[in-house]
Amino acid sequence: MKKRVCCLYRVSTDKQVDHNDKNQADIPMQRKACHKFCADKDWIIVHEEQEGGVSGHKVRAENRDKLQTIKELALQKKFDILLVFMFDRIGRIADETPFVVEWFAKNGIEVWSTQESEQRFDNHTDKLTNYIRFWQADGESEKTSIRTKTALGQLVTEGGFKGGTAPYGYDPVKSGRVNKRKHEVFALAVNEDEAHVVRIIYDKYVYEGFGPQRIATYLNSLGYRARSGKPWHHASIRGILCNLTYTGVLRCGESRSEVLPQLQIISPEQFESAQAIRADRSKRVQNEHHVPLNTRGASLLAGNVFCGHCGSRLTLIPTAGVIHARTILTVS
Repeated sequence: MKKRVCCLYRVSTDKQVDHNDKNQADIPMQRKACHKFCADKDWIIVHEEQEGGVSGHKVRAENRDKLQTIKELALQKKFDILLVFMFDRIGRIADETPFVVEWFAKNGIEVWSTQESEQRFDNHTDKLTNYIRFWQADGESEKTSIRTKTALGQLVTEGGFKGGTAPYGYDPVKSGRVNKRKHEVFALAVNEDEAHVVRIIYDKYVYEGFGPQRIATYLNSLGYRARSGKPWHHASIRGILCNLTYTGVLRCGESRSEVLPQLQIISPEQFESAQAIRADRSKRVQNEHHVPLNTRGASLLAGNVFCGHCGSRLTLIPTAGVIHARTILTVS
């Protein structure tokens, strides 16, 4: 009887899921290698799971749905072998992944890699080898993370765009440069239509005392919409109010660029004023909302729930035997 195989394919970024570039087509490459390995062994693949954009170094096993599905199938004896391209596809967490692999072995599932053969647990040496393998993988992930952060920091310091979605107010444009992987590097350019909205947000916040909720309501009433085409939400307004990029300074972690005049939408002084207002309002809200005013009775929310527009506490007005709530409710 042929052995039944479950294959697990994993990549850390969505860009590696399916791409014509041979350097990024990790999922198709892993699948092809596993299928060939099974054909050579005369095994039959009965199940496959694919994880795209899942870091084996940062995401623990309990939070990986695909891995949990495979464990459930293992308990149901639906397959005999767990096959991966390399063992680090199972994970790269030194204090967890070795025990995940051992869990499969203890439940009667063989764990194989197309590149490293079978991981056995016949003796103490096997267990030690298993731990060392994932300890090394964890260390490599740490080194990769440091190298990536350093490279992005240097790119930002030199005024380059680190990639991803451009902040509201900017468009990504071709810079004419390529990186070491021969991928085109993009730069940022001000989107004047969006920049106009950013200036409105800062002016209302700094000079007219509007809060994020009131600004969102104001923009929506004038017909302005977020980049998605949906109405503005106060959370998006808050994000804009704390984004240093609008002063013409790019940042990545602790790295900062010099002021880039071509990217400046608001002045540094206005940005600092906004941060001071944010800090002051946050402090006042904490002081006002720290102690509940009402801890008993049928109306426990009275005095403990606040208006998202003005910050006032909820009050109740009894009329004709009916209790009415005053103010807009937003749980603090």
